[in-house]
Amino acid sequence: MVVHTGPQRDQACLIVHGPDRPGIVAAVAALVTRHEGNIVSLDQYSTDPTGGDFFQRVVFGRRDLAVAMPDIQADLAQTLGPMGMEWSVTDRSVPKRMAIMVSTSDHCLLELLWRHRRGELPVTIPMVISNHTNTAEDVRSFGVPFFHVPSAGADKSTAEAEIVKLLAGNVDFVVLARYMQILSPDFLDGVGVPLINIHHSFLPAFIGAAPYRKAKERGVKLIGATAHYVTKDLDEGPIIEQDVARATHAHSAADLQARGAYVERAVLSRAVEWHASDRVIRHGNQTIVF
Repeated sequence: MVVHTGPQRDQACLIVHGPDRPGIVAAVAALVTRHEGNIVSLDQYSTDPTGGDFFQRVVFGRRDLAVAMPDIQADLAQTLGPMGMEWSVTDRSVPKRMAIMVSTSDHCLLELLWRHRRGELPVTIPMVISNHTNTAEDVRSFGVPFFHVPSAGADKSTAEAEIVKLLAGNVDFVVLARYMQILSPDFLDGVGVPLINIHHSFLPAFIGAAPYRKAKERGVKLIGATAHYVTKDLDEGPIIEQDVARATHAHSAADLQARGAYVERAVLSRAVEWHASDRVIRHGNQTIVF
C-alpha cells in the first residue's frame, strides 16, 4: 500500500460501493475521461462477482478540479444512481479536520500531534479535548487549542453536551486517543461524524479494564492493539487496523504495557492516516481498507 499524505492539488478521490454488476468499472473510467481526468490509482474488491458487493477507490487528476467538481458530482449521480451505487468524491487538496479526545495517557495523543507537525497526516487539528489538564501544556506547544471538559460522576450528560457544542460544524472526524470515558448513544448521534478509538487490546480478547494485567494472568505470548470505529456497542465497532508484539513469561505487566503503548501509537496512526485518505470503506461491521 503506497500512501501519499500531503495535499494533492487538483486530485480527487472517488469511493464507489454497491451491488456488484457488469459495467461499473467501465462506467467510472468513462466518466473520468468525460471530465478530462486522468486515473492515478484504482483499487477494487468484490465480496462475490455473482450477487456480491462491489467496492472501488479511484484517485484521478483533473486541472482546475474545484471548478469542475459540481459537474463531476452531477454526472456521478446521473451515472451511478441508476446502477444502485453509493458514492462520494472529495478534493484531496482539502485536509480533513480531526479533533482529538484524550484522558491522562498521552502517548497516542503526542504521536498524532508529532506526525501532524511532520506533515505525515493529511489533516488539520482544530482542537484537543480532555477531561484532565495534564496534557494541556504539551498540546499548546504544538499550536493546537486545548479544551478542558471535566467529566466526573455518574451523569456525563453535561460534559457530553459541552463537547458536542465544541465539535459541531468544526470537525470531520474525532479520534479517541485513550479517552477513558464510555460515550452515550445520544453523544454519538449528536456528534454526527465518525469516531475512531484505539483499544489497548487485540480485540475481541481482554476487553474492558486492566487488559495488560489480564494478559499477564493468562500468560499470553502476544499482546496487541485495535483501532476501530465507535458504535453504540462498546468496543465492537468495525475494525480498521490491528497489530501485535511478542511477549514472554519474563515480561511483567508493566513491560507488557510499555510494549503495548508502542503498538497502540502505530496502529492508531495508521488508522487515522487511512481514514483521512479515504482508504476505509465501512461494510456492515467490517471494513475494506485499500
